[in-house]
Amino acid sequence: MDSQNWRSSAIHKLQRAAINAFLIFHLLAITCWAIPLDSPLIAACRKAIRPYFIWSGLFQSWNAFAPAPKALNSFVEAVVIYKDGHILNWKFPRTERMSLSQRYVKERYRKFIENLKEDSNVALWPDAARHVARLNNDPSNPPQIVMLIRHWTDIVPPSAANSPAPQPQHVQIFYEYKVKPADLN
Repeated sequence: MDSQNWRSSAIHKLQRAAINAFLIFHLLAITCWAIPLDSPLIAACRKAIRPYFIWSGLFQSWNAFAPAPKALNSFVEAVVIYKDGHILNWKFPRTERMSLSQRYVKERYRKFIENLKEDSNVALWPDAARHVARLNNDPSNPPQIVMLIRHWTDIVPPSAANSPAPQPQHVQIFYEYKVKPADLN
């Protein structure tokens, strides 16, 4: 084998080894991250790979299913008030109104909206309001105020499914933002 073929073969072997190492790392990391056990070894593994999983968007948790599934159906909307007094009720995308392919693409957006409505994420609210203002900007009639509104309904437990009246829907304006001209650029 001449030196050119030997180098090409060595590079090919190195590439295959790197790809295999990458695949093995991911299989082990995803297994460690997703396995629903809390041993010290698993906790140490999760701590080590957490920055990479957060950065890559691969993080996932079991909190949707256990130990206590969500007890609310909720969504967020925005009300945009324009300079002339016109009011627009703007809806953030909701997964139950999307096609299967749209749900796949917008899953992280759903997670963002789910977190947006929480009081612990107040730092997100001004940016979300500015985003809504930019999306609905009319240069001849610019938005003046954006209000973020959360809606929620308690989920009735299966044991109470025969209850006579459905639970009421709750609505709350949780943030009001006065739009500045610079926000619309």
